[in-house]
Amino acid sequence: MLNILSWPLRAAYGTYCWTVFLLFGLLALLVMLGIPGLERRRQIARYTAKISFAFMGIRLRTVGFERLPSERCVVVANHASYLDGLVMTWTLPPRFSFVIKKEMSLIPLAGLLLRLIGSEFVDRQNRHKGAVDARRMLRRASDGASLVFFPEGTFSRQPGLLRFHTGAFATAVRAKCPVVVTIIRGTRQVLPSHRVAPRPGVITVELFAVLQPQTDHADAAVLLRDEARRVLLAQLGEPDLSHLTATAPLLGETA
Repeated sequence: MLNILSWPLRAAYGTYCWTVFLLFGLLALLVMLGIPGLERRRQIARYTAKISFAFMGIRLRTVGFERLPSERCVVVANHASYLDGLVMTWTLPPRFSFVIKKEMSLIPLAGLLLRLIGSEFVDRQNRHKGAVDARRMLRRASDGASLVFFPEGTFSRQPGLLRFHTGAFATAVRAKCPVVVTIIRGTRQVLPSHRVAPRPGVITVELFAVLQPQTDHADAAVLLRDEARRVLLAQLGEPDLSHLTATAPLLGETA
């Protein structure tokens, strides 16, 4: 609809969306600062995401979530937009922790909010610190935590699925918990990487498959990674971009 509107009207809509996002985000942050209990703060974040999307004219749909394990698991999803983290916050129950790159913790207010909802920050630049973070993720999963990863680690302006990092799958194998393959559709259209403001649209999150790791196999993490990526690539309907790397042009940032 907005494609046929004038540029001033599109700019006004973009300003409105960012105003809604900032107002609800700041309100949620202030409330969380006074609320004890991680699960309660996550529930606030979930409702905030849902209400924000509704005010911005963005509809959210879920498919297949009756398959979501009731016990600990590792959720992996494709990554196409800055909205993906918010979408998964709205979609998943409050027992899930998001695994996010360390740089996000340094962003004013956003970093504080992410810490308040128990996000796990990992260092992807320093190998030693990354290994320490990986062991921490394993302990969290072994202790019963459910984790959410975007295994591409970033996203491309060009539609498609980038290569997967192995961390999510190594965690699942060592903690002996299932990997839940989840497909996000529509975020690339609602907020592409080259745009600063969203547009109205429909976003669908589909829980497509639950994969059990082969814990007795020497390459179990690699096999699990490849199977999850194969499933996502077959169902997503986008090209295979495994030839691109994090240093390739037109890449966005991890949500």
